[in-house]
Formats: sequence, C-alpha cells, structure tokens
Amino acid sequence: MRTLRLGFIGTGLMGTPMTRRLLQAGLDVTVWNRSPAKADALAADGARVAGSLTELTRSVDVIMLCLANTAAVESVVFGDGGVAETGRAGQRLVDFSSSDPAATRDFAERLSHGCGMAWVDSPVSGGVAGAEAGSLAIMCGGTADDVAAVEPLLEPLSARVTHMGEVGSGQLTKVCNQMVVGCQAAVLAETVALAESSGVDATRLVEALSGGFADSKPFRILTPRMAAADYANPPWHLRTLLKDLDMAVAQSQRSHSATPMSGLAAQLLRAQATRGHAGDDPAILVESYRQPQG
Repeated sequence: MRTLRLGFIGTGLMGTPMTRRLLQAGLDVTVWNRSPAKADALAADGARVAGSLTELTRSVDVIMLCLANTAAVESVVFGDGGVAETGRAGQRLVDFSSSDPAATRDFAERLSHGCGMAWVDSPVSGGVAGAEAGSLAIMCGGTADDVAAVEPLLEPLSARVTHMGEVGSGQLTKVCNQMVVGCQAAVLAETVALAESSGVDATRLVEALSGGFADSKPFRILTPRMAAADYANPPWHLRTLLKDLDMAVAQSQRSHSATPMSGLAAQLLRAQATRGHAGDDPAILVESYRQPQG
C-alpha cells in the first residue's frame, strides 16, 4: 500500500510539535504556514515546505489543519488560493483546530460539494506538552470510513482517538472539554486568592490536594503559576480559552441548553483580555482577586 502523503497547515504552538511527531514516525509531510519562517524551521526535521496552499494541496493525500480559530480555517480552506480551489475527490481534510461546530458542518458540506474532499473534525486536548509527547486526546467527527482511514495517521500524536459521531461531533466534544477547563480556571483563581488572603501558602496547594477530589490537570498546571504569579512563556493563551467558551455559549443558544457557569467564566476571561492580557496565560485570572500589596 502506498504511503499517504500528508500536508500540515498551521505550524504554531501545537502544530509544530505535532508535525515533528509525524515526521519522527517516518511519515511524508509537507508543511505550509502563513508566517513562512515557522514552516521553514521544520525543514531541518525532514519536512517539505510548500510555497503555497495550491502547491501543498496538489501534492498530498491528506491535509491537516491546526489553526487559531474558525475564521482562520475558513480563510485557508475557502479563501483565494485556498484548499478548496485545488482539492479533489479521494482526499481527506483533518481539522485539529478548535472551531465552531455549526460552521464546521457547513464547511464540510461546502468542501464536499465543491471538490469532493471529505472532512474529519479532530480537535485535540492535552496542550503543548501532550503534542510533544504524542499523548493528545483526539475527538473525531465524520463518517466511520473517513475516521477509520485517518486514525492510523493520528497514532503518533495521541494516547486516545474517539469517534464521536457525524461531522461536527468532534468540535462539540471539544467545546464540552473547554467548558470544564474554563470553569476550573475561574474557580482556581478564586481558590489561590482565598488561600493567600487567609494566610495559607498557596504554593503548597498542589502538594496538599493532589490525589484528592480537587485534583486535575488544570489544577496541577494553573495553580502553581497562579501562586507564583508566573505568566511568562505561556503554554496556552487566555484568548484561546475565551474563544472556546464563547463557542460553548453560542452552542447553548442553538441547542436551548443553559450554560451559566461557562458564560460567567467567559466574562471573567474577557475582563482580563480587555486589560491587555489576551496573549497571557489563563493563570492571569488570579489577578482579578489578588489583593493589592499594602
């Protein structure tokens, strides 16, 4: 069986380590990025670098996207010179981005009708550390045949791949994931501030509570950064979590399902974003509650 040729679009915080994992697994990968320097950096790891989206689309069998938001996905796929212009039947598009579920279903229909390419939405959870270690959780939406066809390509990236249903189901599952993460981030900020204002050493909360019911990955990652006021070199950005919580609220309106906690967490994140912290670590939320010195 001929080895499938992969095209990877979007070599940012997540896309770069994911591409490296695919290359280390011996897969044939061509990359493209809006900022060419980020794609060029992967050439030393064995990636081919395409000069345009057209060049990439024509030369591969499976296209993988890892982009910032729904608008970026639409631009890359349906914009001038985008994937849809030169895509063909028999190709598949795997979208690792966290995008709006309704828009994803629309994109899949447009792409299929336009050029015959199939869409598999495959958002990921696990952050940069998971991308580097190949331990991401990947939740897929698409037909059973399409998901089965791309699943072997996801093995170098993931600890678990779950087919959640039709196109858009992967994005809906990621929205659920981010609701949990976002609400945890909000309450962790309160927790650290309360500990500090009450005379408890917040830097020891992880040591004290690990293994109990309060334990979780967000707890272990965010609590030490909040306690130390360490917001440098963020492994993820507040704007990304805010975008996902806004999608959760939008989906709740479509499905007539209440999301009061997620809506509140989104507003707390938005308040920090409007203060210039959109590009900071979500741990910056603690500053909403931290009492001024003196």
